[in-house]
Amino acid sequence: MYPLIRKVLFRRDPEEVHYWAMAKLQAAYRIPLLRKMMRSMFTYKKTSLERTLWGITFPNPVGLAAGFDKDARWINELSCLGFGFVEIGTVTPLAQPGNPKPRLFRLPEDKAVINRMGFNNEGATAAAERLSKPHERIIVGGNIGKNKDTPNENAIDDYEKAFIALYEVVDYYVVNVSSPNTPGLRALQDKEPLTRILNRLQVLNKEMGKNRPILLKIAPDLTNDQLDDIISLVTDTQIQGVVATNTTIDRSGLKSDASKVESIGAGGLSGKPLSNRATEVVKYIHEKSAGSIKIIAAGGIFTGADAQEKLDAGASLVQVYTGFIYEGPAIASNICKAL
Repeated sequence: MYPLIRKVLFRRDPEEVHYWAMAKLQAAYRIPLLRKMMRSMFTYKKTSLERTLWGITFPNPVGLAAGFDKDARWINELSCLGFGFVEIGTVTPLAQPGNPKPRLFRLPEDKAVINRMGFNNEGATAAAERLSKPHERIIVGGNIGKNKDTPNENAIDDYEKAFIALYEVVDYYVVNVSSPNTPGLRALQDKEPLTRILNRLQVLNKEMGKNRPILLKIAPDLTNDQLDDIISLVTDTQIQGVVATNTTIDRSGLKSDASKVESIGAGGLSGKPLSNRATEVVKYIHEKSAGSIKIIAAGGIFTGADAQEKLDAGASLVQVYTGFIYEGPAIASNICKAL
């Protein structure tokens, strides 16, 4: 059924379809019978799927990556689709519109997406207000970043503000310094600035009393030497893990017409072309750290086999984003059944 629906949806602008589809899901959720049917169709529960990390028990290891629900608008609706956890954001301290449209593009031949959204969101306070209201019980991660106009030397203040705003309403944090769509952001992956940011957040974490898990989201384009720095930094700052990986700026090996890809321009590539590199990064970090660093894997996960590959490489949890777009609302339950 979904492949037929996808053909229709893929005729429209990707960003428009995103909001249209979620509006339909919202409408369905408001009707008790439809809500019950969605839960029944898309939720697969087995105690063998549970994972406990950082004192949090995840009902299954399949989460929705940041970027889909940037403003915590659809926590209730997404909870009916069988995800073990949902990561909101990327959230910045102040609201910002993001980059000019069009900024989201499909590459169906590659089962991929290119985006240059630019952290479009309504700000950390708005997201926190939504999450403070009663909602379905589901584990929520808060992915935080800096505002586009904030210079890198002041980035630490933005991460602190977003961290504080979400502190009472999220279960864990992900520090995003790896998106290619905010100018200069990836420079914060260098060891010195990143150490300052993570150390500041750890101090805040202890002062605020709940000791939320803090993870670092990294780019797939890092060299092994840079990954070694990440491993050292995670150990030194005593954060709880990494999300591997974000989108890539690499365009090699694509099946899509080269002129089409070139006409799209800049942005982060996600989906199937990222799968092998994401697995390599997961495996490298897992082996180099002797399994001491907990990893949430993201990148090219569409099926149970894709998820199992990441888990076998050393990940504890996995996240989907582009796979959700191509596989549809049953992706979490299908992966869980396969696992």
